[in-house]
Amino acid sequence: MRVFAGPCVIENEVQALHVARHLAAAAGRLGVEIVYKSSFDKANRSSAASARGPGLDRGLAILAEVKALTGLRVVTDVHETAQVERAAEVVDILQVPAFLCRQTDLLQAAVGTGRPVLVKKGQFVSPRDMQNIVAKAQAAFGGAPLPYDALMLCERGTSFGYNDLVVDMRSLEIMRAFGHPVIFDATHAAQRPGADGHCSGGDRAMVPVLARAAAAVGIDGLFVETHPDPARAQSDAATAWPLAEFEILIEDILAIHRLVSESGGNAGAVAAAE
Repeated sequence: MRVFAGPCVIENEVQALHVARHLAAAAGRLGVEIVYKSSFDKANRSSAASARGPGLDRGLAILAEVKALTGLRVVTDVHETAQVERAAEVVDILQVPAFLCRQTDLLQAAVGTGRPVLVKKGQFVSPRDMQNIVAKAQAAFGGAPLPYDALMLCERGTSFGYNDLVVDMRSLEIMRAFGHPVIFDATHAAQRPGADGHCSGGDRAMVPVLARAAAAVGIDGLFVETHPDPARAQSDAATAWPLAEFEILIEDILAIHRLVSESGGNAGAVAAAE
């Protein structure tokens, strides 16, 4: 199983390297691949006063340094087609944000780089509708089926009235039928979008609850935003998982994942992923 982890937004070079070194050490101890995730720009913040990050040039430079000094692969999100080629020169995986998952040009530009693409399922999109997104990605290659790992589909919850999300665990199995790895985003799924007025709220205590449930259903990867001091995080402070407790959480999820694999549940997808 693969783990995507890091602060929601790049705050500074020192913090990025501190978190990345911690994650690299954890990867070695746990025997799992950890991909460092952080955004150079959060273009969809609730308030114009919210921190957005260092921007494309500085952000990519920091991500390149993370790769060089820790050996971790990195992933970051792109918001506009003009960012795609630049980001693909540095990062190993491109992420299409949930709010933009139906943006055909952005998705196809990302797939067209040849980099693997992680697509967050929009809070407004049903899991069955993700089949259309897979078809859009295939269209960038003339309609030919994409390699298994070329596209990853990520569940992060569905809007449940105003300022809340709910996770339908059936969506993990529904999306698995589309022939690509299924990732579960445990920290964004615990959000309450816009609930604090100027920013999103959430319930950090629900992160391990949701992650365990998803692992029991069967997932190919876990997405967890983690921060050395979540209360002071510049983005997603309500749900970022404490870096000091990161390894304990991942150990728990890996144990469940092994049980599911050994029992034959999700056997085909696990075999393909490994």
